[in-house]
Amino acid sequence: MAATVLSVSELTRNIKAELESLFPFIRVKGEISNCKQHTSGHVYLTLKDEEAQIPVIIWKNVRIRFPMELRDGLEVIADGRLEVYPPAGRYQLICTALSETGEGVLQQAFAKLLAKLAKEGYFNPERKKPIPRIPRRIGLITSATGAVIEDMGNVLSRRFPAADLLLFPVQVQGEKAVESVISALDYFNNPSDPAHRPDVLILARGGGSSEDLQAFNEEAVADAIFSSSIPVISAIGHETDLTIADMVADLRAGTPSIAAELAVPDRDELMRHIDSMLGRQFILIENKTAGAKMVVDSLSGSYAFNRPVIRLGQLQDRLLACEKTLTSVMSGSYRQREQLFDAVVQRLGMLDLKKVLKRGFVLVSCRGRYVASSSALSPGSAVELEFHDGKRAAVVNGHNGS
Repeated sequence: MAATVLSVSELTRNIKAELESLFPFIRVKGEISNCKQHTSGHVYLTLKDEEAQIPVIIWKNVRIRFPMELRDGLEVIADGRLEVYPPAGRYQLICTALSETGEGVLQQAFAKLLAKLAKEGYFNPERKKPIPRIPRRIGLITSATGAVIEDMGNVLSRRFPAADLLLFPVQVQGEKAVESVISALDYFNNPSDPAHRPDVLILARGGGSSEDLQAFNEEAVADAIFSSSIPVISAIGHETDLTIADMVADLRAGTPSIAAELAVPDRDELMRHIDSMLGRQFILIENKTAGAKMVVDSLSGSYAFNRPVIRLGQLQDRLLACEKTLTSVMSGSYRQREQLFDAVVQRLGMLDLKKVLKRGFVLVSCRGRYVASSSALSPGSAVELEFHDGKRAAVVNGHNGS
C-alpha cells in the first residue's frame, strides 16, 4: 500500500492541529537566552536547559503586566500554550505569564497570607507602636557575620554611642531561619535578666532572592512581630524588597543602615537641641524673674500693700499720744495724792498727843483710865499725870470747883 503523499503545508497543518490540541496550557522552566525586545513592544527569547531549547514569544499586551526585568541567564517559569509557526516550520511557546523560578508559588502564598493578615488587622496603623526617641538599649536580630551587623554597628556608634547594643544572632535564611527569628523575638520580650530587655528591636538582613527572604514572609514570624510588646523596626533586603515582616513591623526601613538611623537620634543634633532648649529656658527664667520683680515692685509701692504699714504708724502715733496722756494724767493724779497725803500727815501731826502735851496740856488718868471731867475725881483720889516728857503721881486735894 502506497503511503499518502502530503504537501509541506498539509503536514505542517496536521502537526499544528495535533500539537496545539495536546498542549493548550503548559508551564516550562528554563533559562532565558537571546532575549530581544522588538520596537513593536513584543519580546522574543529562547528558553533553554542543558539539553534543549524552545523559542518563546511574549506579546506586548502581556509583557506590560510583568514588572520583572528580563535578561539573559535569568531562570524563569513560563506559562502559556504551544503554537506551530508554519512559515518557519517550528513550534514555539506563546507566553501568557512569567515568574522567576519558584516565585509563582511563593507569590501566591504571599498574596494569600497578605490578605489574611490584612483582614485580621496586622497592618492597621493604629496598632503600630511608637519608636522611642532616645532608646537606652537596642536589640539587634540579624546574622552575627556579614556587612549588615557591621553597617548597623557603625551607624549606631556614630549617631548615638550611649545606647547599649544587644545582639541575638539568627539564621536569616534556610530551614531554621523562622524558628531562629521567633526565638530572638521571644527572648527579648521575655528576658531572664531585665537588663537584657531592649527599648526597640531591629530585625534585619541583606538583600537576596525571593527564596532567600522567604523566612520573613512566613505567618509564624508575622505573629511573633505582631505579638511583640517592644517596638520592631524591620529592614529586610534591599529598598525595593517588601516582606510580610516589613508590613507587620511598627516601622519599615529601606536598608539595615537606615533602620539604625531611625532607631536612634543624631548625637550632634540632640546636643544642639539641648543647647537650644537650655538657651530658651534661660531666657524664659530671666523674663519670668524680671516680670516677677516688676510685680513685686509694683505691689510694694502700692497703697494697698503699704496700708498696713501706714496703719501701724498711725496706731503707733496714737499709742505714743495715749502713753503721753496717761503719763501726764498719772503724774497729776500722783501729785494730787501726794499733796493730799502731806496735808493728812500734817493734820495728823497736829493731832499728835505728844505735840499737844508740849503745848502745856497734861493727861490725867485714874486707875488706868483717862479722866476727862473733874467730877470724876474726889478728894484723896490717886491720879497719874502724863506730861510730854514723863509721868508723875498726884493726889486730889480739893473739891470740884475749889
